[in-house]
Amino acid sequence: MLKLSEQARATPVVEWNAGTPRSVQDEVAIEEPIEIRVGGTSVSVTMRTPGDDFELAAGFLFTERIVSGRDDIASLDYGNGPDKRPSANVVDVTLRAGKKVDLARLQRHFYAASSCGVCGKASICAVRVHGIRRPAEDLRISPEMLAELPDILRSRQAVFDRTGGLHAAALFDGSGAMLDVREDVGRHNAVDKIIGRALLDRRLPLSHQILFVSGRGAFEIVQKALVAGVPIVASVSAPSSLAVELAREYGLTLIGFIRGHRFVVYSGNERLVADGER
Repeated sequence: MLKLSEQARATPVVEWNAGTPRSVQDEVAIEEPIEIRVGGTSVSVTMRTPGDDFELAAGFLFTERIVSGRDDIASLDYGNGPDKRPSANVVDVTLRAGKKVDLARLQRHFYAASSCGVCGKASICAVRVHGIRRPAEDLRISPEMLAELPDILRSRQAVFDRTGGLHAAALFDGSGAMLDVREDVGRHNAVDKIIGRALLDRRLPLSHQILFVSGRGAFEIVQKALVAGVPIVASVSAPSSLAVELAREYGLTLIGFIRGHRFVVYSGNERLVADGER
């Protein structure tokens, strides 16, 4: 039977406190490679935290525009590794009969590190996916609700509590209720996992939901959100210049630096409305 990898592992460390060392056990987040194959052809290798691997593969293929919906995926299974034995680090995706894809577009010169969702693209043109549409414009949220999201997310980061070393992505509805959350060493992987779950559950597009991420609002996060139809992306840290440009181009609301009741809106401020004005 295939043994799936754990998400955290205990390890001996030396802890220094006020100049005094002591030997203790600590937990570290697991980081392992995962190879995603389509019909036996390798299309991506990335570093990730094990768990929710099928969601990660489905979300990656959707946000890269290889599949357009749940019906394009016939099956997801763990494949064989280099030793020809089943491996928890290989996911093989079988597409529906007759589905044609351009796998050459996904070729990378080297593996994508866990911190980078667009590293290794064969060309700059390949960074931008095609067919992105403007998200729905009718979602309105209150600034008071938005300020509560970091604490809600933090309370659901189970593996982060053990290791302190994972990013998280969460989906909230317009009232601030958390709908789903995923953790991973790579912030883009956490987003792919949460979008992949929605794809497999046939819940796309996410046109009335908020994507909240624990790290920065980088370009690949905004792009993945747009592909999934998300109208609002919020984070506890800063966005990048490309993320801001992409959000403004497509009318996505991009919010950063949520700290207490203060935050910064970089795009789409019209979706924030005070409670008394809704």
